[in-house]
Amino acid sequence: MNTPAQGPSATASTALITGATAGLGAEFARQLAEQGHNVVLVARDEARLRASAADLENRYGVRAEVLRADLADDGGVAAVVERLSDPARPVEILVNNAGMGLLRSFADNDIAEEKRHLRLHVQTAMELTHAALQGMLQRRSGRVINVASVAAFLPRETYSAAKAWLLSFSRWANLAYAGRGVKVTAVCPGFTHTEFHDRMGMDKTVAPRWMWLQADQVVREGLADNEKGKAVSIPSKRYKILTAATRVLPARLVAGPPRRAK
Repeated sequence: MNTPAQGPSATASTALITGATAGLGAEFARQLAEQGHNVVLVARDEARLRASAADLENRYGVRAEVLRADLADDGGVAAVVERLSDPARPVEILVNNAGMGLLRSFADNDIAEEKRHLRLHVQTAMELTHAALQGMLQRRSGRVINVASVAAFLPRETYSAAKAWLLSFSRWANLAYAGRGVKVTAVCPGFTHTEFHDRMGMDKTVAPRWMWLQADQVVREGLADNEKGKAVSIPSKRYKILTAATRVLPARLVAGPPRRAK
């Protein structure tokens, strides 16, 4: 369902954010709206979408559309591709943020869960980026932010593998399209206080307090690095140091704390 909400910012640029009702997605939507961008909010929960859209319109005077879609489903992805491909309503900023985590190890997971996980993190991000690029390259202007993770630098199950793909893809895409006016950035946060770990049932005490970031910092630094044209954004000095260390330390030392259930 795609419902445009009326507002005073009809001529402002538009940002489309996936996973926009919670965590980093909600914060990307908030900060982009605060900057004056109209927003298209994509998620599965229509009630939360409408509440978020109303809040952003009231607080920042922007237009907010809601688009309910399951991005691990072909039909849901097709609906977002259609919105990104509408030349009458161009999207200048795409934030691929929707994601999920799996608490158990690969061998213990149902393969259907693993396929949904891979679909959401890799194939969906690829399809939406491809759709957005068509108009961006024609206009010679656009921005794509792919929310990856410091896990992309670490050996941590299929989550790391999926985020490593997103990191590599973003690096290449920024190199390929920056000269044509499109900036592509992989934002790679570490542990961040959001609903993400709660939804997967993870005990958050496995990581010490100093490793946890706030969502507003992650998004603020990610948006700034994307605006500067950086292919990779690693929010906070502590995680810049940690990811640098992964290049020289043995894999067993940089794998990070094991996940465990609450």
